[in-house]
Amino acid sequence: MKVNYLNNKDLLDEIHKSKNTFCTFTKPEYHRYDLILPNVDKINIRTIAEAKRAQAKRMSQQAYEAKKSAGIKVKQAECEVDYKKIGKGDVVFRIMTFDHIPLNSTRKKNPKSLADHRDKVNFPPFQHWKFDENDILVCVGKSHWKGDLEKGKFNKDHGQITNTLARMYIKLCERYATRGNVRGYTYNDEMKGQAILQLTQIGLQFDESKSDNPFAYFTAAVTNSFVRIINLEKRNQNIRDDLLEINGMNPSYTRTGAGDHAHAMKRFEANED
Repeated sequence: MKVNYLNNKDLLDEIHKSKNTFCTFTKPEYHRYDLILPNVDKINIRTIAEAKRAQAKRMSQQAYEAKKSAGIKVKQAECEVDYKKIGKGDVVFRIMTFDHIPLNSTRKKNPKSLADHRDKVNFPPFQHWKFDENDILVCVGKSHWKGDLEKGKFNKDHGQITNTLARMYIKLCERYATRGNVRGYTYNDEMKGQAILQLTQIGLQFDESKSDNPFAYFTAAVTNSFVRIINLEKRNQNIRDDLLEINGMNPSYTRTGAGDHAHAMKRFEANED
């Protein structure tokens, strides 16, 4: 299947699949959420209706894409699902919470946020909630969890990113490395390697409750990695040039060119005066 690795929709889908490997759900279908909320108290008539609309929109898009893939000519409006026909118990809410993450008073000397009081995790923790047949809210899924929701235990290491998301990381770094402002460096491969390493460390930290644009988040991380390597190499080059000059040797062409340019500018300014 052909995949556009730099498409926000595909990125979000692979991030979701990767996070699911760190989660436990009472039923497999409960992995798909319809609305993200900060706590259970925010679930009310308005947010339930909003979740129904989100699910109806997703179902409509899936039906349209399925018919389109089958070669059936159809308008998107013909696949529209009425959100009013979706039951209250059919929607799933993702609640961003640290309630199931163990307390850890030794991780930070001066804890400032709620996360600082808990064990460190590789992405913002959450729980999935829905209404049961008695219209009672129940928890149906937890992140960073292994085993039964009641008898299981906290586990942050049993999951992994998908192979497709890993290829997306590599593709994004390779694409960025061809930009005109970085492709001329002799240590281009080192910059790509650093950027890929950075994405593997912070890629899943993308918070869907705050943004739906992971491409911008990943690009910012890649940019910072490239700049970090460039600054490190320039600092090392300056140290090498200083040592060469101290020992009476010729420095690098970069230092020589910079010196020649500085002298030329001084002569130009002197002639202007």
